[in-house]
Amino acid sequence: MMKITGTMLAIAICTATFLCTRADAPVTPSLTTTSRVPPATTVAEARARAMLLHESIHGTLQVVHRDFFDEDNTHAIPSASLEDVFDEFSENYDVTLKWLIVETDIINVDHQPIDDFERLAAKALKEGKPNYESVDASRYRFAAPIRLASQCLKCHVKHRTDTNARTAGLTISMPLE
Repeated sequence: MMKITGTMLAIAICTATFLCTRADAPVTPSLTTTSRVPPATTVAEARARAMLLHESIHGTLQVVHRDFFDEDNTHAIPSASLEDVFDEFSENYDVTLKWLIVETDIINVDHQPIDDFERLAAKALKEGKPNYESVDASRYRFAAPIRLASQCLKCHVKHRTDTNARTAGLTISMPLE
């Protein structure tokens, strides 16, 4: 089984940083970058960044599960590995990412909805909406579904009666200027 290394996480962070930088901002991706991406100046810009972040995280999760999950060695949990990436986004860019329980068992209590936005987002995603968003004076919040295919259900839905795909969620919160 291939282990996820710090370098792999740094590359994922740099890739996401590159994708989420404003077009007019200088792009200097580096594995040791500490520069901050300027806050989005419009809701449309924040929405575009959130959509790109969602896609990069969702894609990474799918690849990690496909390529690195070893049934004989269940110590590495891909979604937990990605939480290291989430911490870097929070620390370096004031972007908060969080897994959200929608149609799964409670595996980690930190993934339960904790406020009105998260409860409404989980409801919207359960209803099949493509995303849910909220804007206040200083933050843009976005939630979108993470598809859990049938092979994911043995861990995420222990007492299932079918193998139909389920929905989890990813929330993204970022500052607005």
